[in-house]
This record gives sequence, C-alpha cells and structure tokens, in this order.
Amino acid sequence: MAEAVYILCALTSVACAVLLLRAWRRTRVKLLLYSGLCFCVLTLNNVMLFVDLVLVPDQDLSLARTCASLVAGCVLLFGLIWDVS
Repeated sequence: MAEAVYILCALTSVACAVLLLRAWRRTRVKLLLYSGLCFCVLTLNNVMLFVDLVLVPDQDLSLARTCASLVAGCVLLFGLIWDVS
C-alpha cells in the first residue's frame, strides 16, 4: 500500500509541475515558473523516495532526498524574494 502512495505523490507532483509550467507559458508570470520548477524538483524527490524505500531498501538515499528538498525550497524562495513584477 505504501508503494501506491509514493507513486501517487510523484504523479501529483508531476501534474502540479505541468499545470504550473503550462500557465507560465501562457501568462509569463515569473512566480508560476519558479513554482513549476519547484514542483519538478519535488517530483524528483518523490521518485527518489520510491527508489530509496521500495526498489533499493538496502541503500540510503536520504541525503540525496534532503538535498533535493532543499533545492526545491530554495528555488521557490528565490522566486518569492526576487519576483518584483
């Protein structure tokens, strides 16, 4: 059951990223771009979670997952701080 939840979380992140990036392409609002990029990295984080806990449980990918979460947060924070339009 946990595997299904991990996959659904990754698919939800992909859907959010696609919708945000499509809206950015249409409107060119920078915050949509930064939010879409953040969700792209969060998708990578969710995929790494699935790989870490399901596919290779003997490997520890927690540092890589934490770094991906940090990058996603930094991208969104950068967008929130520097978006002045």
